[in-house]
Amino acid sequence: MKEQIHQLLHNVGPGKMSNLAYDTAWVARLGEIDWGLSSQALNWLCENQLPDGSWGAEKSFYYHDRVISTLAAMIALTYHGRRAQDKKQIEKGLLALEKITSGATKGLQADLNGATVGFEMIVPTLVAEAERLDLIQRQAESILGQLSEQRKIKLGLLKGKMINRHITAAFSTEMAGKDGQDMLDIDNLQEINGSIGHSPSATAYHALFVNPGDKAALSYLNKYVDGGGGVPDLIPFDVFEASWVLWNFSLIKNWDNQIKSLFQPLIEFLKQGWNPNKGIGLSVGYSIPDCDDTSVVYEVLSRFGEPMDINTVLAFEENEHFRTYYLEANSSNSVNIHALGALRQAGMNSASPSVQKVLSFLKKKQIANAYWFDKWNLSAYYTTSHAIIASAGFANELVAPSVEWIISTQREDGSWGWQFPTAEETAYCLQALIMWLHQGGKVPKTTLQKAVMWLADHMEPPYPPLWIGKGLYTPELVVRSAILSALFLAEYE
Repeated sequence: MKEQIHQLLHNVGPGKMSNLAYDTAWVARLGEIDWGLSSQALNWLCENQLPDGSWGAEKSFYYHDRVISTLAAMIALTYHGRRAQDKKQIEKGLLALEKITSGATKGLQADLNGATVGFEMIVPTLVAEAERLDLIQRQAESILGQLSEQRKIKLGLLKGKMINRHITAAFSTEMAGKDGQDMLDIDNLQEINGSIGHSPSATAYHALFVNPGDKAALSYLNKYVDGGGGVPDLIPFDVFEASWVLWNFSLIKNWDNQIKSLFQPLIEFLKQGWNPNKGIGLSVGYSIPDCDDTSVVYEVLSRFGEPMDINTVLAFEENEHFRTYYLEANSSNSVNIHALGALRQAGMNSASPSVQKVLSFLKKKQIANAYWFDKWNLSAYYTTSHAIIASAGFANELVAPSVEWIISTQREDGSWGWQFPTAEETAYCLQALIMWLHQGGKVPKTTLQKAVMWLADHMEPPYPPLWIGKGLYTPELVVRSAILSALFLAEYE
């Protein structure tokens, strides 16, 4: 395992992530702008249509991911499809979309996990375009048509603000479509690397409609398209990757000097990216800091003996919770859990007003007095496991039922999984249970043994996508580090 940890740490960089059909579909639309990019992306779409005719994550079924990916893929193939086979794929996509949305009111509006990023902003624009292309019939009374009302509410939150690189809506600028560019502050939209919000789909939209043929945008896309023509949900995400990898490994205390030396460059990288009183974002080149990355980086640097100023984390504090970003419509459970971890690491006790605020928020959000969902990950096991780790020995009364819930929901083979068994979710649960043990809690030895045996046999990729962006994705090194961390922790139990 040490050899695998060495290799993983050497590979941490701009970010390694699975490709998304949604973003790839936008790149596929660049036919008149960059035929090389477009043709590769079209080939990727044609090769990655799912058996039921939809596009999106193959194994993890998620309404929002399938709807937005299928719509985007069909539009791209309608504009630039070249063969009779492409038309057949569009027809299959239409049938799949109709099946997904016909009974999807509950899934699209009441799903506990929430929508994919920008869903209610982007889908109405895609629907309008698909209607103009006669791909789909008018959707006014359907679930897809009703999303237009949610879009109006979300736009109202901007209160007349122009969308630029300092507002999170930049990540979803394609929502503006061909006719809504008056909401874009075009001169202040692009990041230094040529992207719009580090988003391939938003950047492709920019190069297609906002500033056609923009050289910096096309350079960014050409840099990050993979050999098969696919692109990820966001790139680079160097801070996110480095900090979550280090967070997983920081749970282990007995590293040898050789591995500690491999941690050091990543620690220095995070220290250099830290902006006092503002925090840090998903990448050092990204204009918007957020509480999630800021809290995790604070906790990681503190655990490795490099504490920063906790006031930077406290800058994200609101009246009843910690926000992820400014203008955030829905608060995040995992962000508040990571803020709790940072506050605890800073030496605040459980009676601190800020700590009490988070604990009260999490108690209100807890489902069945046992677990939490979140808007950044499909699985309740991710959020709940991180809550246990943040609270064990600190706020036991909050998470003791969660520990019992995890133990009781272990599958017979030793694994865990919300939809089906996964190495990622099993690793999270194993981490949480071992950290609970370290703080004096009790866990049946057979629970751990079965989990370790299953995880050791299923630790190799590919890992099904469970993380929520504009679609479902896998941050591959982050997941890998959680698996190695869990197995390494178990080895010393």
